[in-house]
Amino acid sequence: MLKTLSFYTVLALLPLLLSCGCGKQGEIGYKIESISVSPQSLEMMVGDKANIKAYPKPSVANALSLAWETSDAAVATVSDGLVEAVGAGEAVISVSYQGVGAQVPVKVTEKPKPELQEFSPATMFDEKPSSVNRIEALETAGLATYQEDGLLVNKTGGVVKLNRFYALAERAVRYRIRPSADAVCLFRSSEGDFQAYVDVPSKKMYMGTTPAVTGEVPFLEGGKEYDVVITHIYQQQIVRITDVADGQTAEISAVNDGEGGCGQGKIHNGFYVGPGWDHYCFGLQSGSTMLVSRITVESLKDKVRLLIYGDSITQPEAYYPTADFPEAYTQLLMTRLGGSAMSSGRGGGTINTILEYLPHELPYIQADYVMVTVGANGGNTEANLTQLIEFIRSCGSTPILNNMPCNESGTQNDDAFGGNPLIRRVRAKQGVKGAELDKATSLAGDGKHVDKSMMYWEDYTGYPAPMTGWQIYHHPNPKGGRAIYEQILLDLPEIFE
Repeated sequence: MLKTLSFYTVLALLPLLLSCGCGKQGEIGYKIESISVSPQSLEMMVGDKANIKAYPKPSVANALSLAWETSDAAVATVSDGLVEAVGAGEAVISVSYQGVGAQVPVKVTEKPKPELQEFSPATMFDEKPSSVNRIEALETAGLATYQEDGLLVNKTGGVVKLNRFYALAERAVRYRIRPSADAVCLFRSSEGDFQAYVDVPSKKMYMGTTPAVTGEVPFLEGGKEYDVVITHIYQQQIVRITDVADGQTAEISAVNDGEGGCGQGKIHNGFYVGPGWDHYCFGLQSGSTMLVSRITVESLKDKVRLLIYGDSITQPEAYYPTADFPEAYTQLLMTRLGGSAMSSGRGGGTINTILEYLPHELPYIQADYVMVTVGANGGNTEANLTQLIEFIRSCGSTPILNNMPCNESGTQNDDAFGGNPLIRRVRAKQGVKGAELDKATSLAGDGKHVDKSMMYWEDYTGYPAPMTGWQIYHHPNPKGGRAIYEQILLDLPEIFE
């Protein structure tokens, strides 16, 4: 007859019981025979990051607490398998568990400084309106009449619109004007998020920013010809006026300071300039007349290695704080390419938006690669993704179609919404490459659940439908921007060769 074991007897036998039973399920007492690693060696440049995966043998059900070490922290550091190249040299990364381990040799070289290239502008639109050259792309709205020497704006209460959409982040528009002595001339976006004024009576020009930016123009007079050039360079807006006759020039500029989110999620109040212009518009705020004799729209670069298209994630100048802006993925790519890149994004845009304005930009710029990241706002279909790819190829560029990054609403996984399953199928069918940005911005790299530490938090309480009450981790912050950049380096190395 078995006797009941005392509590102290059970306590004494506990280690033996565990080693004979549960240890085989990967718990206490389980013996690891070996650890293999992938990759088995690394060659990196200073500033690069890479992940080492460790695989214990036999595999265990529970995650082991592996120990990671570096032989030289001045060359490379490691944390949970994530290696960061710190300085030129050689180091060994070690991973171990209870005396069993593996080693990965790492060679780090200095990253070559990209040579900053010189670029020439590319003309995307250039017209001289007149009575014999009525420009179809100009919508006058009854505010102007064509004359022999130009388009005469002679009514207030609205604007003339250039019905060509532009979102290129490095572009300029030039107006040749002759204002009346009482004219206050207005140059603005179709959305109204950017406004610039040339005030002849006050001999001033100013931007309708928050707060306003104002500059004196002592040479400003009615009846004379001036070139007004409005330049957009990511977060910076520049307004310059030049007297055509004698070359005198005055200029004002402002830098948009993004709020790092929206509503209660924003970091600070920022300095609002307006992220873009969409369609260029001009008119009379007040006064008698303004004659416009020439309109020119230019890309600031005529030839680049990479053009980057997409929605708000590709337009970080709208939400990134100025201090953090260099960490936006678009800016990291441009730095890596020595400036031989530009982005063209539109917040809230869809693939239909890109298909609308792409023909106004890409045919005038020689781009080796055109990278598109779009779909967070819906609209993707196989037909329009295919149309996009075919148009890019027709311009002599190599198309790249990235996966959408993760977002809290999970639309990147929604096939009917036009998410990543559809994007992958179109890529395979069309034979194009793309970066797995969903993996870069998700927990455990699963592409499904957003890593909130990589996103700004945004609160749309009080906004109109359908965003009313919407609270979400949505736009990449500096950590998310760098993760996207590193995934592009990993998946698309040919861009940087």
